Amino acid sequence: MNYQNIDKRKNAFVFELDDVLYPEKDYLYQVYYLFAALLEYTEFIDAKETTNLMINTYIAEGKEVVFDRLKEKLSVNEKFRNNLDALLITAKLPLKLLLYKNMLKLLQEIVIDRKKVFIVTNGNPAQQLNKIKQTEWHGLDQYLRVYFAEETFAKPEPDAIDLLMKDHQLQRREILMIENSENDRFCAEVCGIDYISVNEFL
Repeated sequence: MNYQNIDKRKNAFVFELDDVLYPEKDYLYQVYYLFAALLEYTEFIDAKETTNLMINTYIAEGKEVVFDRLKEKLSVNEKFRNNLDALLITAKLPLKLLLYKNMLKLLQEIVIDRKKVFIVTNGNPAQQLNKIKQTEWHGLDQYLRVYFAEETFAKPEPDAIDLLMKDHQLQRREILMIENSENDRFCAEVCGIDYISVNEFL
């Protein structure tokens, strides 16, 4: 799938952020590296071991249990959970986040064609904004319009899409969502807009 294959009547494109425009792990792994450095400095726990455990737990079990495994396997004090939670929201990353190559190309083609690009993202608004600010957009950021779904109701609730349509005088038939989750698909279906899996582009 590429831009040329998309219905030319689509004038607005809606993207999630994580694992649609960039790989979420690129953000998380850098946060894990920073947190491991903190533990090494304060608790003398080997940073490499900590980082590897966090990454391996993320891959095997998901991000929700990463700190629990640190407690179990490295005896990290519970008080550091708040430090990790705060870092996940506010971290200043060592490296910029890079868009998927094919998604960068798609965004560039949409913008060149003078069509609208929206990010409608679930998750903590402060965290999502932090990710956006640390992404290498190649100048595309000036064309992005961002909606934090949790400021209304998180997807699959349709509120953010309804607000977007109202704000920009868009008809349902003009919009295409690039999705990567059941939440996105349900949201698109409830809103009556078309959608395509990001995997078609990647």
